[in-house]
Amino acid sequence: MLRHGKAEGYGADDHQRHLTERGRHEATDVGEWLARSGHVPTHAIVSSSLRTLETWERVAAGSGSQASPDVSDAAYAAGAESALEILRGAPADAEVLLLVGHNPTASSLVHLLDDGDPVPEAFRALSGGLPTSGVAVLEVSVPWADLDVATARLVACHTPHE
Repeated sequence: MLRHGKAEGYGADDHQRHLTERGRHEATDVGEWLARSGHVPTHAIVSSSLRTLETWERVAAGSGSQASPDVSDAAYAAGAESALEILRGAPADAEVLLLVGHNPTASSLVHLLDDGDPVPEAFRALSGGLPTSGVAVLEVSVPWADLDVATARLVACHTPHE
């Protein structure tokens, strides 16, 4: 789960907000961290907002991911339960799935999916919620179609401020 990078201030059209220079840099750094930690996305579901699409472009470049994103209008306004439904629709062969979205959904979804036995360092890093360009890595042992509450384990969390 990845929260989009730092974006421009709110304007008339929230959907069209661009990443700031800081947001672009941090999203690239997150991609590089994903590559170093062995979590290069093989599949991505990306909210249809401009800032999430730009975040994905930078993460893909930084990680070397060749995945073509599934752009989702539903992910733009999804709450945690709706985002869970979106993840259940991921291809069965998606080995490393990345959802690029928004808060509070991003943070809530990670807590919803975690089985209650997270890696302590990852849990501490997530305790304040996912900041912009924050990524949480969960291990999932069920098929995507069977994903449900407490069916994943939080194993890592990275924020660009580390």
